[in-house]
Amino acid sequence: MQIANPYTSDLVTDSRRTQRDFTPDGNLGKTIWKKAKWVKFDHDWAGKRRYPQAETQVASLWTPKQFYLGYACRYTTLNIFKDGDPARDTMGLWNRDVVEVFLNPHPKDVNHYYEFEVSPNNLWVDLEINLSAQGQYHGSASWNSGYQHSTKVDAGKHIWTCEMRIPVEAVAGRGVTLRSGAVWRINFFRADGAGGDSQRRLLTWSPTLSRRPNFHVPTRFGRIRFVA
Repeated sequence: MQIANPYTSDLVTDSRRTQRDFTPDGNLGKTIWKKAKWVKFDHDWAGKRRYPQAETQVASLWTPKQFYLGYACRYTTLNIFKDGDPARDTMGLWNRDVVEVFLNPHPKDVNHYYEFEVSPNNLWVDLEINLSAQGQYHGSASWNSGYQHSTKVDAGKHIWTCEMRIPVEAVAGRGVTLRSGAVWRINFFRADGAGGDSQRRLLTWSPTLSRRPNFHVPTRFGRIRFVA
């Protein structure tokens, strides 16, 4: 018996292979990013309200052992934790300005995925997520992916940028490498601005369509195809 596809988003993007690995430094002007496919979004989690002042662009690259992301974020003012410890996870980082990615390298297991966040001042958190049958989620901060990240803030242009490098084995399993033709499920997010969730700009690439702000709707993840 064929099982119905649980995913309801038809969004898709491509991650293009690069021939060399590199260390993130937050600079998206590097030649290596010119071959990447960029997507942009400025709408809220429900896909209804637009915020051009917080337009966000995201691109991806890959090698067999590393998965790269680049974010370029327009902003008005920055809302950050100024006293965070860059040596450890900052729980609650999502209550300030961040970029986020939710990754599911094994799409058949819909409710098991990985969350990565980075703030404009390069604070971070990475979490392994398991949703319960009731949709409640448990994020394990004890899990450590070993991912690398770096940010830059251009105060004159009101743009901040972020690069991430996520080890493929950390999310896909020991001994797993990426190959052209692989497809993961993914969603990109951005939190921007001051105040509570009702005041901040909570943006998504693939709208979650939830009644209240909620990024944890894995059935709304889009697809990322790994291409040569």
